[in-house]
Amino acid sequence: MEENKKLHDSISIIDSYDLQREGRTSTYVIRDQKNVLLEPSASPSVPHILKGLSKIGLSPEDIDLIIVTHIHLDHAGGAGLLLKSCPKAKVAVHPKGAKHLSNPSRLIAGAKLVYGSEFDELFDPVLPVPEERLLIMENGSTLSIGEDRELQFFDSPGHAAHHFSVRDTLTEGIFTGDTIGIFYQELAEHLPFYLPSTSPNQFDPEAMLQSARMIREKNPRAIYFSHFGASFSPDKALASLEEWLPEFLEAASRTLLKPASMEAEDKVQEVKGALFEKVSQYLKKHGVPDSHPVYDILELDLSVCSMGLIDYFSKRRS
Repeated sequence: MEENKKLHDSISIIDSYDLQREGRTSTYVIRDQKNVLLEPSASPSVPHILKGLSKIGLSPEDIDLIIVTHIHLDHAGGAGLLLKSCPKAKVAVHPKGAKHLSNPSRLIAGAKLVYGSEFDELFDPVLPVPEERLLIMENGSTLSIGEDRELQFFDSPGHAAHHFSVRDTLTEGIFTGDTIGIFYQELAEHLPFYLPSTSPNQFDPEAMLQSARMIREKNPRAIYFSHFGASFSPDKALASLEEWLPEFLEAASRTLLKPASMEAEDKVQEVKGALFEKVSQYLKKHGVPDSHPVYDILELDLSVCSMGLIDYFSKRRS
């Protein structure tokens, strides 16, 4: 996969090699009267982003605005470090996420629970964003970045409460973060494939579906996924969320029938196993062999999704 792929005359994608994986997280750059970078990813990705900016003819000093769709560390953890190279940039963030960028201690603690001993390698350092460099974007607010071009910010909870999606009025595409899930570019030679992202600890399926309906109502021409790349078949992407989310919920709901004494980790493993079986059967029906490398990343994604599903049902149960 190319490190930088032009999506439009004014939009480029930089592969930020999140989790040290090619094609994992998209950092988008919009070039106009104001230059905008979306999704700074985690701090280990910052050198890749700086290199990518150079390849498209920009310097970090040219960046006017950095946008994080939400504050999970694979999307926003590198914002503080990247700002050190972008002296005039501010960071646009959801109102519910701003305080955690200025004081990321809770984000760090939460990520350590999920990633354990791998945290330092994947995310360190997580630097605070100075409050004076934060730009809080309310639902429905807009930013002008060029002649007759705005970015429109829409609250889109479901994956996280501190999540917005961003519509570019010029291309009529929407940067959706993780709201409607993950686009698996690794499978491009077989089929377009999307899955929900139900990570802990604010996953809300009803809100996720409502956000998907909101996005559909905007009639996007493209969906710019954070994981990974652009889909120019938005109806298929949205339909995939609506088809797979009930499958995820059904697999997790079975754990409610298990003894209450069952360890949380055992529940996660059971849900992950059920999801992996469903997904792998679907992929094999579409000609994806057992040896395909996508199964490695699915192991990780479905593990994190299972944690969020168990957390959701545990909260409902209590």
